[in-house]
Amino acid sequence: MARVTRYSKFEGELDQLDSSELMQMIQEALLGQGMNDPYDPDPNARPSMDDLFDAILQALAERNMIPEEQLMEAMQADDIRETGLGQQIQRLMDKLQQDGFIRKEFEDGEGGGAGDPGDAKFQLTDKSIDFLGYKSLRDLMGGLGRSSAGSHDTREYASGVEMTGELKGYEFGDTMNLDTTATLGNVISKGFDNLEESDLVIRQAEYNSSAATVVLLDCSHSMILYGEDRFTPAKQVALALAHLIRTQYPGDTVKFVLFHDSAEEVPVGKLAQAQIGPYHTNTAGGLRLAQQLLKRENKDMKQIVMITDGKPSALTLPDGRIYKNAYGLDPYVLGATLREVANCRRSGIQVNTFMLARDPDLVGFVRRVSEMTRGKAYFTTPHNIGQYVLMDFMTNKTKMIN
Repeated sequence: MARVTRYSKFEGELDQLDSSELMQMIQEALLGQGMNDPYDPDPNARPSMDDLFDAILQALAERNMIPEEQLMEAMQADDIRETGLGQQIQRLMDKLQQDGFIRKEFEDGEGGGAGDPGDAKFQLTDKSIDFLGYKSLRDLMGGLGRSSAGSHDTREYASGVEMTGELKGYEFGDTMNLDTTATLGNVISKGFDNLEESDLVIRQAEYNSSAATVVLLDCSHSMILYGEDRFTPAKQVALALAHLIRTQYPGDTVKFVLFHDSAEEVPVGKLAQAQIGPYHTNTAGGLRLAQQLLKRENKDMKQIVMITDGKPSALTLPDGRIYKNAYGLDPYVLGATLREVANCRRSGIQVNTFMLARDPDLVGFVRRVSEMTRGKAYFTTPHNIGQYVLMDFMTNKTKMIN
């Protein structure tokens, strides 16, 4: 029988919470560090143990899991960490570390227990990244009404992959997926000594393509402006996609690129705590780096999934300087961006854009990108972007590349 967690009045000690339950409760806080300060974002900010303490306290309070008397005592205390509630939360934090979900780190010059423990930073481990990816995927797939997926379907048939197609006579080069009944029917009347190649019958199979995907995540300032955090949902869907590919599409690859004033690849283990910065939007730089990563892949299908909310407004010049125009769609920036789109088309790379804004000029730009690469454009919101990205990935049809 599955364990049920009460989210009304919590009966018993908070110490009874296990780490996976606690991780589920603070998932959004762990991923939402990009919302550190909408007016003065710091891309180098790293969450501290104090931040973790506050996230756990808020999660427990929101779920009415703290007895009222204990909460009042803690709120009135000079130092909440010295109260019974504070000590329980500290034990929960220790449990997260012991169970391998977080790794506590000290700044240079600290360590050895010196200094305020709250000043220590923490990193999410591979275990926690996998957990967050699974949880995000489960939530998003629940919204789709689907449980799992196998591999990418194509319109082409090739013997020897998944025998779901029709029968056909054997031709040189086919894998010998013989249909025993049909082959014996051709041979039994004439005898095996007279067997000819034309008597062999194989069953066709759907060809399941392999895909290489680069996810481009916009981390410019606009992704947390206007009181809306668009970056956290983008990170959630990226983690869900990584988990989906690892568990359901083992032949596929996925890599992640953050683009802002410039662009850089980020490993999935660092993605959850990536930050927004006071940046512009260097779409051309992101597309250029994505192409470089995809050129190393030997896959049937190569695609870029771009999640953004802004018009291209920055460009890396040949000498390394960054040219910026905050208003976006500067002819110089736009021209360079569309040249990178054209390079994607020539390389057979499809660009699918998931746009979190609906500015008319932006809509026109996105449609142009889609037309040039025969990709798709989705105009979504932070609330439904996950369903759009996952549905597109799972239903993407492609032909064999000769």
